[in-house]
Amino acid sequence: MSQPPPITLHRPARWSTGIVLTSPHSGRRYPKAFLESSRLDERAIRGSEDSFIDRLFADGPELGLPLLAAEFPRAWCDVNREPWELDPAMFADALPPHVNTASPRVAAGLGTLARVVGNGEAIYARKLAFAEAKERIENCWRPFHETLAGLIEESLDLFGHCLVLDCHSMPTPRARLGPRCDIVLGDGHGTACRPEWSRRTQLFFEELGFTVRRNDPYAGGFITRHYGRPREKVEVIQIEISRGLYMDEQNFTDRPGFDTLRATLTRFMERMIAANRLGGAMDFGFSAAAE
Repeated sequence: MSQPPPITLHRPARWSTGIVLTSPHSGRRYPKAFLESSRLDERAIRGSEDSFIDRLFADGPELGLPLLAAEFPRAWCDVNREPWELDPAMFADALPPHVNTASPRVAAGLGTLARVVGNGEAIYARKLAFAEAKERIENCWRPFHETLAGLIEESLDLFGHCLVLDCHSMPTPRARLGPRCDIVLGDGHGTACRPEWSRRTQLFFEELGFTVRRNDPYAGGFITRHYGRPREKVEVIQIEISRGLYMDEQNFTDRPGFDTLRATLTRFMERMIAANRLGGAMDFGFSAAAE
């Protein structure tokens, strides 16, 4: 029996403007063997999910925007990491020289194959073989990134630029972020996106009633850092949405406000589309003079 595809690409009937939506952490397809090899139950492992983000942005294709979503869970393979960020302590055999074993993500247990879930609990009851990591990276990480890179190139060909909105969720923020924080935007501290786009994105969210922070505590992961090349007319903004706005974080169910939030995010996307079309090349540095 053939395996289901690791990613879903929802293509619009007609691509309306140079924006791409991604949902890299909303996958809910947990392999049986993975759950059996874990010391945690499925509910504990699901704490790593950006639950339902693909559903919240599901109107994007109807508006003319492609939406790329991972079907596999983040705990199985994290596409917001380098392809080979692995913790040697997780493996029974030696890792090849090309593996990055010293990144801060690896040290935190959150490499391409995570060692722990979000609350710090260890996932695995046994050591893994490097061949298992290689298979996940080849079958999950690579298709996601090959598809995303292709979408970016297609957008450059069609529109002359590309803005990737990399969509995530975050646990309901605690006291250190203040009494309320609905959304955190990450642009790599200005390296992955022109300031005009970051300011405009923040303004649109605030006009829709959200409280917004930028780059604190989430400045963007691999997708933001790797693809954000403003000088080459490719911009990336990571969007983190508080789960308390739309779901029960303990039971992984949506809340009554889910549909309202989805409708509000649809209005946000409409504003971004209008800005991308009419904000013209002049406002955001895409003019010939800027080049």
